[in-house]
Amino acid sequence: MDWNCQQSNYKGDMIAFAEIIILAIPLTIATRAIILAVALAADAIIGEPDILWRHLPHPVVIFGRMIKTISASWHSSHITGYRRRIRGLAAIILLVLIAILGGSGLAALAKVIGDMTDIGAWPVIITEAILVTILLAGRSLDQHVRDVAHALNSASRQDDLTAARQAVSMIVGRNPEQLDAPAICRASIETTAENLSDGVVAPALYYLLLGLPGIIGYKMINTADSMIGYKSARWLAFGWAAARLDDVANLLPARITGWLIVIAALLPQPAQAARAFRIMWRDAGLHRSPNAGWPEAAMAGALNIVLAGPRKYGARMSTDVPLNRKGRIAASADIFSALNYLWRVTAIIIISLLAIGFWPYFWPYL
Repeated sequence: MDWNCQQSNYKGDMIAFAEIIILAIPLTIATRAIILAVALAADAIIGEPDILWRHLPHPVVIFGRMIKTISASWHSSHITGYRRRIRGLAAIILLVLIAILGGSGLAALAKVIGDMTDIGAWPVIITEAILVTILLAGRSLDQHVRDVAHALNSASRQDDLTAARQAVSMIVGRNPEQLDAPAICRASIETTAENLSDGVVAPALYYLLLGLPGIIGYKMINTADSMIGYKSARWLAFGWAAARLDDVANLLPARITGWLIVIAALLPQPAQAARAFRIMWRDAGLHRSPNAGWPEAAMAGALNIVLAGPRKYGARMSTDVPLNRKGRIAASADIFSALNYLWRVTAIIIISLLAIGFWPYFWPYL
């Protein structure tokens, strides 16, 4: 074989490898819709067995270690704020690229295994179903928020809120020692609404549209925001890019979540849906976050309670505007109602995904 032929074969192999990476999502949207519906149902029913993560690191834990390592190397208080911001931008770009390439590589590897073993797309389908189930957070959110409600209901005295404060500290960033019972209820419901968007709707949407690279890239962005996207003196400059990218990534999912809560409110009685829509449309823009106000305001309207308002983060007191100002004070029963909306919205998504997934099969007969 002469040199030109060898060079041609080498180029052909490189092109073939590039095609595997670029086309690492061989599944159609219809197939991904079915996979996603199964993953959402599996997360709702099974969740994530604790025994699994005693022996293996959770993907989000791996993301956290990567973020921590890069932040420790690139972040310095001895450089100007502008340079810290540039380094933070470079860090989040690198992290997201690694996540996207990792997702593409996993999908490509599963496809290669399927091609080599003549079992078609099944390795891809199984790999993606498992990973998507792991990266959804509906059951985990339910368990943590439900713990708060049970702690409130189990308190021997109204002022004995130690267990409830400990439970709520696991899901919010504010100082739990300053929270009374209504504030603990508000914090739990706000977390349910916001994480319904961040932990269920957003990853589901990015997987449906972009496959494994989409959902893994989104989870990296969301994890980085939760670790370095603070407005504290330490992270304000370095975490600026991560926080802004998270805002952009959640623009559409947050609004979809708000609308899904409104739709879910139709089931008990249309009046609740009308109120949820009215409060969402009026108050979503009052929230300090460009995104969290949509699901939180919709939830406040659906339950007819006051959410948000001033709260304390460490030594800093926020001046947040209340959502649904004329609503009633939240109680522990409202936490269970908010979780009920979490699962109603999940059910709506699953039904919609199954319709998308099976539509191509039924369309010829309609």
